[in-house]
Parts: sequence; structure tokens; C-alpha cells
Amino acid sequence: MSLTVFRKAHFNAAHRLFNKEWDDAKNFQVFGKCSNPNYHGHNYELEVGLTGEIDPETGFLIDLNILRDLIKEEVEDALDHKNLNLEVPEFKDLNPTVENIAIVIWNKLRKRLDSKFDITIKLYETPRNFVVYNGH
Repeated sequence: MSLTVFRKAHFNAAHRLFNKEWDDAKNFQVFGKCSNPNYHGHNYELEVGLTGEIDPETGFLIDLNILRDLIKEEVEDALDHKNLNLEVPEFKDLNPTVENIAIVIWNKLRKRLDSKFDITIKLYETPRNFVVYNGH
């Protein structure tokens, strides 16, 4: 029997969406106000889902305290109250769109979680704009 457990988290971060090969006019045309050279911020809401088999000895899929601690270390400590473009190495050459942020989070957690778990990342940039990524 397979099921999915979820853990929610939250972080605040600033970013600028832009292509460094383009001038400001083209960046504004493509990314609008999100290309502001002085950056802008979001209150991101994150849901991490792990899918797998329940451990018959514990009744857990995973101890949610372990998942909580991993999310704190790999996501909250790394991204919260940061300028993604300037302070987060993964975005040195990667545009920090909500899509790319979700993929970076998935990759960070994939390295730390047992491969028996399928991981789903649901990341809300705003209450109406979000992305879901599961590694495919």
C-alpha cells in the first residue's frame, strides 16, 4: 500500500527575473515588473510530499520530524530572507523563477532522502501562482 505524506513550510525571498544577455527593455518586455533591477520579494509557501510504503514496524512512511528538519536545513536555512540572485549559489547562473526554485528544492531533498521515496514539491509564489514538480 502506497501513500503520500506532506509537510508544509514557508520562506521569504527576494529575486529578479532576467536574462543577463538581454537589455533592460527586453527583460521588462518578457518579465514585466519582475525584472526590476532593484529586486522584489515573495512569501513562498511550500508543500513537500513523500510517497512510498508504510513501515510495518513504526506505522510511519517517515518520521515527520526528520522531514521537518531536512526542510529547515535544505530550504528554510538556505533560502529564507535571502536575495536568491545574489546569495544562493544555485541561482548564480539560473533564473530564479518559481519553476527553477521548485526544481532546486527537489534536487536538494533528493540528495538527502532515501530513494525509496518519491518526492513532490508544490511551491506557491503567490496564493494564485504555484508549480508542482516531482522529478519528471
